[in-house]
Amino acid sequence: MLDIKQILDIALIITSVALVASIILQSKGAGLGGLSGSDSGGVFTARRGIEKTLFWVTIVFAILFFALAIASVILAAR
Repeated sequence: MLDIKQILDIALIITSVALVASIILQSKGAGLGGLSGSDSGGVFTARRGIEKTLFWVTIVFAILFFALAIASVILAAR
């Protein structure tokens, strides 16, 4: 049976992997087209569609990771 500390540790690992993956997918400045080899020309464009969704998913993962890390520290202090 898993206790709450083990569940938090597993959730932290899963969240951190998802956060890293979502950051890598953003390919700073290149957009998702950069993953397939196309070039955006270095021009700033607004986030639309999947890029906007990926941006918000990254923010949610970061907030979740931060909350889980704080909960883990608080639980470890007991």
